[in-house]
Amino acid sequence: MIGVSQANLGEPWRVSMNREIQEEANKHKNARVIFTDAAQSSQKQIRDVERLMKQGIDLLIISPNEAKPLTPIVQETYRKIPVIVLDREIENSNYTMFIGADNQLIGRKAGQFVSQLLGARGGKVVEIGGLLGSTPAKDRSDGFRAELAKHENIHIVGTITADWLRDKAEDLMKEQLRKWPNVDVVFAQNDPMALGASRAASALGRKGIKFIGIDGLSGQWGGIQLVGRKVLEATFIYPTGGKEAVQYAFSILNHEANLPKRVTLDSIKVTQENVSEYLSQ
Repeated sequence: MIGVSQANLGEPWRVSMNREIQEEANKHKNARVIFTDAAQSSQKQIRDVERLMKQGIDLLIISPNEAKPLTPIVQETYRKIPVIVLDREIENSNYTMFIGADNQLIGRKAGQFVSQLLGARGGKVVEIGGLLGSTPAKDRSDGFRAELAKHENIHIVGTITADWLRDKAEDLMKEQLRKWPNVDVVFAQNDPMALGASRAASALGRKGIKFIGIDGLSGQWGGIQLVGRKVLEATFIYPTGGKEAVQYAFSILNHEANLPKRVTLDSIKVTQENVSEYLSQ
């Protein structure tokens, strides 16, 4: 029995992760998966893990809401059963395996794309961040800002924290755009927030702003389609790792040798130049 402690289900990307986990688990006879939703509450996630342990799970897959508050419960669980930390890090390596993409690298790639987009003339950028205290939010921002720091003519004029949520990004951008008369590019740390920001700009009649996101899901409001419809200039496909987590979970439970401590998943940039390739898939 595998327990899956999810940070939230307000993000379509996390819904997709759960779906991948269940689909992969369905390939294994007698496999049972129990899902919990912390709803962006670290305290609830701690209680979720404690409840999963009482239900007798054999392995925990956890995507921590925040690093610091979840580190102790992950350590405690790891002393009893295998733990796969998925997507978001904790503050140490007291777990069986970490699976996720390189968020600093994705941030740097986003910064490189912005610099290419703005060219020699440069411009003004707004960053929309995810949940404070979550490692992807910090790493994506660190990578993005490190890259933009190389360009004296590109300036970050404002930052919004929208907790990965589309509606919150839209509401905050409507407020803040009035204070920022000149914005050339908005980099949002996921596609739903980029979409929310785009809707805010449209509602205010602000044309000419370019939007970039991360996730690259398919579907009507996924990043791939948003690039295809030219709502976004680019997205970065950010694999959920759900399939890999289940595959490695069974390798761990079967006591296979020489398993890696860290599994780094690849991310792909999708722009107008290559989006048709992904839309056809």
